[in-house]
Amino acid sequence: NQNNNPKNKKTAIILTATLLLVFVVGVFWMVNAGKNDTQVIFPTPVNNGEIVLRVTGSENAIVTISEFSDFGCITCRAWNQAGIKDQILAKYGDQVNFVWRDFPVITANSPKAAEAGFCAYDQERFWDYHDLVYENYPRIGVDQLKQYAVDLGLNAQEFNECLDSEKYKGYVEQELQEALSYG
Repeated sequence: NQNNNPKNKKTAIILTATLLLVFVVGVFWMVNAGKNDTQVIFPTPVNNGEIVLRVTGSENAIVTISEFSDFGCITCRAWNQAGIKDQILAKYGDQVNFVWRDFPVITANSPKAAEAGFCAYDQERFWDYHDLVYENYPRIGVDQLKQYAVDLGLNAQEFNECLDSEKYKGYVEQELQEALSYG
């Protein structure tokens, strides 16, 4: 039976994620068609004006794609595992970059996983941590999040103190509220 073939399921997930991305880009293009100005959405300042951007790609990019995502989201994982971001970066090089934004709404552990991403960012390993969390989906409990930091060779004490202190809880909440404000 072809419906139970894991390769067919993976292909279906990749196709669905790609079609979703194309749909979103198409809607954005149609809504903004004919506008002469460029709208760039960046996070509003938090914690005394400090902004924390988790960016990959060129600093001089002419296109910035802000991805609102959740470490507890299976579709977000499929999009990441499909390598679409990497394909876009490979195809368009210095013309594009990605900004990760947290939208932790899927699981009860999603907000803590978002905080953990910030803690990995503190040690300049956000994207490695991001990839490892998605590789181990759906395991995003606090103990697992801390183990991923160890697996990456991060300073575990620093990471654990960051995560336990809820240092980035306000950032996560602000990004969530910002995402919700866009509808």
